[in-house]
Amino acid sequence: MEVRSESIQVHCDKLPAPVIPRTRLQMWFIRVCSSIVLWTCLVQLVAVGELWHPHLLAGITNRISRVAQLRVEEVQSLPPLLPARKYKSNGILRVSCNGGLNQMRAAICDMVTVARLLNLTLVVPELDKTSFWADPSNFEDIFDVQHFINSLRDEVRIIKRLPKRFNRKHGLIPLEMAPVSWSNEKYYVQQILPLFGKYKVLHFNKTDARLANNGIPSDLQKLRCRVNFLALKFTPQIETLGYKLVRMLQEKGPFLALHLRYEMDMLAFSGCTHGCTEEEAAELKRMRYAYPWWREKEIVSEERRSQGLCPLTPEEMVLVLQALGFNKETQIYIAAGEIYGSEQRLVALRAAFPQIVKKETLLAPEELRQFQNHSSQMAALDFMVSVASSTFIPTYDGNMAKVVEGHRRYLGFKKTILLDRKRLVGLLDMHQNGTLSWTEFVNAVRSAHEKRMGQPTPRKVSVDKPKEEDYFYANPQECLCEGITDCDDLLGPGKSIRLR
Repeated sequence: MEVRSESIQVHCDKLPAPVIPRTRLQMWFIRVCSSIVLWTCLVQLVAVGELWHPHLLAGITNRISRVAQLRVEEVQSLPPLLPARKYKSNGILRVSCNGGLNQMRAAICDMVTVARLLNLTLVVPELDKTSFWADPSNFEDIFDVQHFINSLRDEVRIIKRLPKRFNRKHGLIPLEMAPVSWSNEKYYVQQILPLFGKYKVLHFNKTDARLANNGIPSDLQKLRCRVNFLALKFTPQIETLGYKLVRMLQEKGPFLALHLRYEMDMLAFSGCTHGCTEEEAAELKRMRYAYPWWREKEIVSEERRSQGLCPLTPEEMVLVLQALGFNKETQIYIAAGEIYGSEQRLVALRAAFPQIVKKETLLAPEELRQFQNHSSQMAALDFMVSVASSTFIPTYDGNMAKVVEGHRRYLGFKKTILLDRKRLVGLLDMHQNGTLSWTEFVNAVRSAHEKRMGQPTPRKVSVDKPKEEDYFYANPQECLCEGITDCDDLLGPGKSIRLR
């Protein structure tokens, strides 16, 4: 078949000219040239303005100078970057944290440590958005992501997002799994590391308590502390408001941070209904059944309470605080979310301790507006105040209580009263039924808590029952003895330290 070349030429002439994509170098060159032209015009404008109206542009030039000076000072105030650790990455680790703020905080520390141990590249962790709180916050909404990356660059390579070539769109399907709970470094080296030979990317979809409390090399334990105490820095917005709360409280003197865990989710999850009406107990039970991943459904409340497994009620805390020596002049900050039963359940507590405040009462509504419906960001404010408080008392030993306790130990064993709930429940019942006088109740409460004030103590180890041993983040003893010749002397029996 013969094709005429003239027709081809005509047809081709009618086609639109091909669009040649600009390379990154070309785009960069255009931007640089544009910036130079703009700055040149600005300098010329200022020069001409000075000739014709010397005072007209004085304000503009001064402002430009001030901005430039601030930029210079800002850059100069930044700490020098640590030299990046050079290593051949064995793969990429992606993690999705589960739980509330402090459960995720501890998990992030563990995952950085696992990445360091296995020479992996870590993607900035994803935060839980499907839990009871349904908080849509991302990592960068709560933590200073650049500080997190920079402060650990000498240990682990951390990237903000998974490279496109590893996406599912490119045919790469990562292995998704939950590591075995309470595992030591041998499990990760022997069981997890070989998987990267087949899968370039591993996705840990659960991260809570996936690293053992004990039996971990000292350098890895100290890395967990470094992440927790130094790398996980809240965003400037959270820190600014948190420090404002602390300042407002400290200006009025010492204050007690009471982590009153009498919240709907905790009562429903634990099955604790002591002091609730029948309607409230039924509501809490319905909520427990609504969440299939809450395993226990049928719970006997009073049985659980007698075992010390329930948070103390606001009414019970009145008697406990009074027995511990706190009075009407005590300034109390309630570090908690919405109390179940709202303000009605705080009537007795407010009557006994009039100087009760919350973040919602200390700050203007517009100051908190940006954090509304973001429970983890609100919890971050409570975390900052709790760590800075003169005394910290949690009514339940959940993740917030444990992580704050450990942070206060790290800051010099600041006074943290760890309530013996099992003992207290028995004492409270005896006092309220008239078989224990007030004086006897006070003496018994104080005696039970003499050694539960956050003093230095070795972490309890239970090889066969890791869930029953002391939590690493509540007592990171390997990180508390910097500068001390013999850590065993500090943590040994009979030793004591003056609490701050």
